[in-house]
Amino acid sequence: MVISYKVNAKIEAHQLAELFSSSGIKRPVDDLNRVKRMIDHANLTITAWDGEKLVGVARAFTDFSFCCYLSDLAVDKEYQKQGIGHELVNEVLKQIGDESNLLLLAAPESMDYYPKIGFDRVGNAFLIPRKK
Repeated sequence: MVISYKVNAKIEAHQLAELFSSSGIKRPVDDLNRVKRMIDHANLTITAWDGEKLVGVARAFTDFSFCCYLSDLAVDKEYQKQGIGHELVNEVLKQIGDESNLLLLAAPESMDYYPKIGFDRVGNAFLIPRKK
């Protein structure tokens, strides 16, 4: 298996929803209009492909000069533990450059994963949660 990585490749809402479902990440997969907006409004998307199959995504928002928020990091469960998530993060870092920090909000079940791929745990974040 050879995984290819693409920057800002065109993906369809149903593809991303299927990936979210197969990865275990909790996203509004039954609302394809919302998923489409998630795609359309991200300004940095790195995708991982096994041939024509979307197997991973890193979806981010950045100014490419100071900060970047990694909103989604998802890898199909059949492809997890093969370094794909780490490579997606590395590609995000390459795209945003050395002047930007990379931050994310981790799901409780993923708290042990992120330090393994280079993230530092911080305690100075605040959140107003979404209503829907």
